[in-house]
Amino acid sequence: MSQEQGSPVANGPRVVAGRYAILHELGRGGMGVVWLAEDRMIGRHVAIKELHLPDGVPASERAVFEERVLREARTAGRLNDPAVVTVYDVVQEPGPAGGPVTYIVMELIQAPTLSDVVRERGPLPQDQVAKLAEQLLSALEAAHQAGIVHRDVKPSNIMLAANGRAKLTDFGIAQSLDDPRLTTSGILIGSPTYMAPERIRGEEASAGSDLWALGAVLFFAIEGYSPFERTTTAATMHAILNEVPYLTRAQGALASAITGLMINSPQARLTAGQVRGLLSHVQAGPPTGPTMLNGGTAYFPHQHPTQVVPQRPPVRKGVNKAVALTLAAVLAVAAGLGGFFLHKGITTPAAGSEPVPIQTFTYGAGGDLREFGIPDGYCGQGRLQRDASFDSYADCRKPFDFQVYGYLNPMNSSAEWAYLSKELKALGQTYCSWLFSTDRVKPDGKDSLTFAVVLPAKETWEADSSNDGKQTVVCVLMAKDGSQLTGDQVEPAS
Repeated sequence: MSQEQGSPVANGPRVVAGRYAILHELGRGGMGVVWLAEDRMIGRHVAIKELHLPDGVPASERAVFEERVLREARTAGRLNDPAVVTVYDVVQEPGPAGGPVTYIVMELIQAPTLSDVVRERGPLPQDQVAKLAEQLLSALEAAHQAGIVHRDVKPSNIMLAANGRAKLTDFGIAQSLDDPRLTTSGILIGSPTYMAPERIRGEEASAGSDLWALGAVLFFAIEGYSPFERTTTAATMHAILNEVPYLTRAQGALASAITGLMINSPQARLTAGQVRGLLSHVQAGPPTGPTMLNGGTAYFPHQHPTQVVPQRPPVRKGVNKAVALTLAAVLAVAAGLGGFFLHKGITTPAAGSEPVPIQTFTYGAGGDLREFGIPDGYCGQGRLQRDASFDSYADCRKPFDFQVYGYLNPMNSSAEWAYLSKELKALGQTYCSWLFSTDRVKPDGKDSLTFAVVLPAKETWEADSSNDGKQTVVCVLMAKDGSQLTGDQVEPAS
């Protein structure tokens, strides 16, 4: 850097804004150079990012671009979260070509980046990734509530201290949402490897695109490689738009959170609140539950993978959007109920007994059951069989044949999607199995119970354009031996 940038001091370091003495370079990237500097007014070391605008920005738009960056760095300086690198100051000084040079003065964090840590030590353990996710989610929530979109969430912008604290940096290129005067120059700012699908399709960056990038970052942390990085930018963008990566090391709630964040459709993607609900139930140590893939399929590993950097597994292409939306919805419901622990598609048998297969019925026009509109928690008289009719009641003190213990609407209320019988059946069995394993079903006597899944029939599903309840999955409790039950088996829904 020439001595013309910043104020020179005779026989000493150059000084920016009359107070920040540049000591040496810390690193550089596509948006500028980061320097170690001393704040002579306060007497502390700081990091200063000297911003370099990307090549190709037209001169007519350069001033608008510079205003955007300046304004957003100042906005980022108001963020108050332990996982956000604090912005102390933003200054501009004349550059060698006459135009202004922008300097962002930041908190100095002397720690390796997530990229460095994974490169040197391999993938992180599940509980550490969950803690990292909670911290980064907190940072993004603080930014989004302030109207700031980061736009470049990636491993090299995440610093990991020895005490486990994470810091998200580089808010200087974030986009403040509340300034209608600033328009984009048409240049994609950010790393293509961690760029959400909607941004590649030309849509504006949003809080949802930051969350998608968070999912890709967590995938990198747990698996040891970037899920979409390819040999060329074009191939990388194609992968983001068309391919679905496999998780091999993340299980249960963490796998559900990562998968739900990387859903292609912003409308179906998990929200920050739903992700936080899942993360609160991540268990330390070797995971035991199935991994939920983007297509909504669960599989059950027999042992925890070894701590090695894995090779990239094959990817699946062209995943049906309806399947992805189904997964997003079940994750959202599970998070709202207080966690998402997946279990096998059979009820857990008592010691020495055989597992009872899950029964599945369809309801409505063209289904096994003509109607099934029994409210949650109600008990019913009548066997679940073709063309049966039922009496239901809230008072379960007299003998009954079954009790409803859960509902799930797997689609967005405003969306219409094709009927996918196999996927819907698998989703219902996974959800009802998980719900059966929770305290929703009273533990006393649970060993003598099983459950059935009641799904909408195809004709009923497709006829329900208003989504008034005919696209609902119902979980039903029954006795394993087919006998009648007495007494409420279900805890009230919270």
